[in-house]
Amino acid sequence: MTADAIWLGADAPEALAAALIERGYRVVGPRVEEEDLVLSDLAPGETLPRGWADEAAPGRYRLVPGPDGTPAAAERFGFRVGAHSWKRFLHPPEALVFRARRDRVEGLTLQPPPAPERPLALLGVRPCDLAAIGVQTHVLTGGPHVDPGYVARRDGAFLVAVECTHPGATCFCASMGTGPGVESGFDVVLTELLDDAHHGFVARAGSDRGAELLASLDGREATSAEQAERAAAIEAAERSMGRTLDLDAARQALAQGAELRLWEDVAERCLACANCTLVCPTCFCTTVEDTTDLEGRVAERHRRWDSCFGIEFSYLHGGSVRQSVAARYRQWLTHKLSTWFDQFGEAGCVGCGRCIAWCPVGIDITEEAAVAITQQREAAKVRPHRGPAGRGRRR
Repeated sequence: MTADAIWLGADAPEALAAALIERGYRVVGPRVEEEDLVLSDLAPGETLPRGWADEAAPGRYRLVPGPDGTPAAAERFGFRVGAHSWKRFLHPPEALVFRARRDRVEGLTLQPPPAPERPLALLGVRPCDLAAIGVQTHVLTGGPHVDPGYVARRDGAFLVAVECTHPGATCFCASMGTGPGVESGFDVVLTELLDDAHHGFVARAGSDRGAELLASLDGREATSAEQAERAAAIEAAERSMGRTLDLDAARQALAQGAELRLWEDVAERCLACANCTLVCPTCFCTTVEDTTDLEGRVAERHRRWDSCFGIEFSYLHGGSVRQSVAARYRQWLTHKLSTWFDQFGEAGCVGCGRCIAWCPVGIDITEEAAVAITQQREAAKVRPHRGPAGRGRRR
């Protein structure tokens, strides 16, 4: 839907949280705990972070306070993305699949997990994470085998997005077409504008319930100058993106690059620790674990996050299909940027840069994709050559 943009003051995050809590939502948003950025439930009346920025580089991430006496000291969304993604609330790290009870009278009964008590409201979703929610929704609900737990959490969820006006050094969402601005997929989107003269948010609704929520707040119609400032800030952010990735070229190179030198080179550095998959907002791999009580009357099946970097993840009868780190890294990168298209019609990467920052040895997906493109192009130039058929020697 389209709606007129409105201007909200610097306390808009708290006003939105309060309005959503009043409407019965379980509101989740950013918090700073021991100088670490986390996503967690927000209590009524809680003040959201103010004056924090983040610094990211390969193998490095930290929060830093804005300098006192500057506009940055009052900024509400100066940070981009931390290790937490919204996946942990829509597709949580651990979830009950079912509980089975055996009773002498009723026999065997299966109990599904309880439904969520309240719908979710996610406050502060960056464009890359908004795209990631769309990717996971496609994966977990778009095929013949729909994940009922995900559906229960995703249906009715209220999404408050925040556009990026100054991307981080590890961001490459512009290359992936997932940011820094957004036009759909949200209920409300905010764009923070901050300088010595003013501080507030241009807010737009993306749904009827988003429009209803904004109408209930103490805002005014955004001026044409404020809307122009928002557009200029998004364009500047796109031009200043920290990294780039040629997705079309990477997709083609990886589809043909099973034997690239890249895989062995990366394997010498990769620890197969699975950090990249655990912080990734789109990875959806899981395993299951069954437990029973001591009497054998109650059994539970729990689903837990898993990773294709684990040697047991691809275990079939007789052993793992991918025993080397090189094979597992090849599987991960090829799936993200190439075969995900074959499965789901889109990329499995949204350019958030988390895998770069939280890789202990600083492996950079954009650099490795560029190496794959170069090596595959070099390999394509070397064509097998067959000379004229030789005459056999007579004996």
